[in-house]
Amino acid sequence: MSTALPTAPVLHSEWIKIRSLRGTFGALIAVFVATVGIQALAAALIGRTEAGAMGDDPLLAAFYGINFGQVAAFAFGATALSGEFRNGALRTSLTAVPNRARFYLSKMAVVGGLAFLAGQLAGIATFLGGQAFMGSYALDLGSPGTYRAIFGCGMYLTLMALLAAGLTAVLRSATVTLSLLIPFVLMVSFVLGAASEGVARYLPDRAGQMMMRLDPSSGLAPWTGLGVLALWALLAVAAGWLSIRRRDA
Repeated sequence: MSTALPTAPVLHSEWIKIRSLRGTFGALIAVFVATVGIQALAAALIGRTEAGAMGDDPLLAAFYGINFGQVAAFAFGATALSGEFRNGALRTSLTAVPNRARFYLSKMAVVGGLAFLAGQLAGIATFLGGQAFMGSYALDLGSPGTYRAIFGCGMYLTLMALLAAGLTAVLRSATVTLSLLIPFVLMVSFVLGAASEGVARYLPDRAGQMMMRLDPSSGLAPWTGLGVLALWALLAVAAGWLSIRRRDA
């Protein structure tokens, strides 16, 4: 079993791949920039107008930018995998790393690790940067739920990136993956939420965002919600592994 575990040289090679792909590396940076930038902009424009201007739940409103950051996380996870399915790149990768389990786990470890780093930095900067524009409506860093929400923001973006990466390993196309995930999160989740709140609470975005809610009475408990999102990501990553293992390069 240990022969399938990622090794430093393989992890390093996967990092070089991501760093050398401008679109993929740009998407990673956009996870931070979009989350923090949109939050700061929204807070500066309407944050001081009235209580609840950015949403009924003040803690969730402090992470409004995550709605845009998650799209960048999707793009990062999808493009990090899709490059392997162009111009025989997967065949070359498997020649260098014949153990498919080691290759796949290494790639997912690098994608997840980088997304976690960007996500946690985004979580801290989003909260602090956004609240700086909220005036008297600002939350303090030590307010109830803030540390959980900051950690939850980073985990949410990480798991969304892994969800996209796993699906891309199955579908072998970042375009197809993004054309499915983005409407699903931005539209289908909203429609299902309006039609059946009981079902909608188990959707990946709604479940994961419970970590950033001050009042969880409208859905799952915060850590339960994170667990549901983690299960979605795990299923996608597992499906991706089955696809990589069974299909020809």
